Amino acid sequence: MDISLLWIPATLLAAAAQTARNTMQHRLTETLGTLGAAQVRFLYGLPFALIFLALVLAVGGDPLPRVDARFLLYSAAAAAAQILATVLMLATMQLRNFALSTVYVKTEPVLVAIFAVVVLGDPLSLMGACAVLVATAGVVAMSWKPGAGAGSNWRPALLGIASGAFFALSAVAFRGAIVSLDSGSFATRASVTLVVGLIMQTGALVLWQGLFRRDVLRGVLAQWRASLPAGFMGAFASQCWYIGFALTSAANVRTLGLVEVLFAQFASRRIFAQHASGRERGGMVLVVLGLVLLLYGTRGGS
Repeated sequence: MDISLLWIPATLLAAAAQTARNTMQHRLTETLGTLGAAQVRFLYGLPFALIFLALVLAVGGDPLPRVDARFLLYSAAAAAAQILATVLMLATMQLRNFALSTVYVKTEPVLVAIFAVVVLGDPLSLMGACAVLVATAGVVAMSWKPGAGAGSNWRPALLGIASGAFFALSAVAFRGAIVSLDSGSFATRASVTLVVGLIMQTGALVLWQGLFRRDVLRGVLAQWRASLPAGFMGAFASQCWYIGFALTSAANVRTLGLVEVLFAQFASRRIFAQHASGRERGGMVLVVLGLVLLLYGTRGGS
């Protein structure tokens, strides 16, 4: 395989691992609450991220790249945005079923494309723009419910879309951090960015919970056996996302990442016994069509 196309299997692996992690976090909210379940992906993901970095350095033989202020600024912005996005996503999952919560969050790619052009100057082809719009239209079709504008029905949609916006910001900022490193292979730069981001996130949440919510921190530490698998899946998913960011634009990666909606629908049906309506199945068709357009456009431009 052309190394420039490695972002495709990396993104597919990331989407599958993230679905598994979200399923585990969804279950942990019952015992740890939203903040505790959000902390799990960072605190228990960090040791695995360090292992991934050590393996990449050992296999590739790269020295650690030099970290500058620009890298740290991008990483800090991305880390903060991802914490907010995760908390909002888990709050959405508590209000709606698992698959539809993922759907709301996956309104993200349009914002990723816009932010990437404005912040990083990443180009977006006409085919790529069509792919983003078609796939996102599928997401909207899956999430839209007749008469959903009344009362509290708007709350999960707003929380989910806000989560998607912060995930979009974090994706663009993490890609900015990766490309700002001036040395190392794509795997080394992705791994270093993951470790630095998780150190920032874990430190900030441990400090905040230690000062204001010690009960949550104690609960997270007490649930270490149940939390370790979620931490591993979170770190593995992020490792794959960042490899994708190192090789292509954030818009390409996050649009292909919409395949997670299909994985989530499968998980929702098999694990939570929640079923898709005809409208949701029609939306899935649009999502798949958008992904086909994206891959066709990517191959055509390579």
